[in-house]
Amino acid sequence: MPIGSITRGTTNTNRLRRVDRWIASLPALRQAAQPLVVDLGYGASGVTAFELQQRLARVRPDVEVVGLEISPERVSTARAQLAAVRAGTSGWGFAAEARVSFALGGFETPLPGGRGATVIRAFNVLRQYDEGEVPAAWQRMISRLDAGGTLVEGTCDEIGRVSSWVALGASGPTSFTLSLRLAELDRPSIVAERLPKVLIHRNVEGESIHSLLVALDRAWQHNAPLSVYGPRQRWVAAVGALAAEGWPVLGPAARWRLGELTLPWAAVAPRGFAWPA
Repeated sequence: MPIGSITRGTTNTNRLRRVDRWIASLPALRQAAQPLVVDLGYGASGVTAFELQQRLARVRPDVEVVGLEISPERVSTARAQLAAVRAGTSGWGFAAEARVSFALGGFETPLPGGRGATVIRAFNVLRQYDEGEVPAAWQRMISRLDAGGTLVEGTCDEIGRVSSWVALGASGPTSFTLSLRLAELDRPSIVAERLPKVLIHRNVEGESIHSLLVALDRAWQHNAPLSVYGPRQRWVAAVGALAAEGWPVLGPAARWRLGELTLPWAAVAPRGFAWPA
């Protein structure tokens, strides 16, 4: 039986573009011999799996995407959508030959032939769980990765303008990323509403994620004069200011220009969090 609970199933076209763009840059994907990527818990429509395949195929034309859902009805819906894509009648514009399939499954991540996944994207699936249930779910999904594979677990708003996620490997969480639409952004801490489950209740004084968001808001406000040159310039300056304060910001400035900020997991890990040995 699939492991997990059925989600609300909220699905919107283009909702996961930010995390998909980040996944496309992963060495795990680019260096895999036969890249297999899982869209775990895709929801009421299979559109996010088709979008994922389309975006990743730009860097790995041979990528295969498997959409997994715990609901048999959702699997049936997605397979009907796949048939329409194959027939060229979906109206979505996805390639008829796109290497996409759908199956029943949950955190146990069943794959054909017992294959391991290069990347598992699990978005908006853990929000309804208790914080204490997260590590076990992470471990179960990680166990289905190929050597060197990556689990990407996070959440976003309904239209994909505010997003954040944790990346994990065989040894546990490795990094935390937030990604924001910069146009008309009031303050970066809006992401507090869309933090991964393991962090969303930790945005309080004394926790690292709270300190990060306070520092980021301060840097964003301090660099407000640069908004005359556009929000990207203001964001790049704000992230640079964080780095100057000692925050271990990762990635080149080219990623910052996308509205991203990535730090090592240790920089935001909740107090008392310990990855099981």
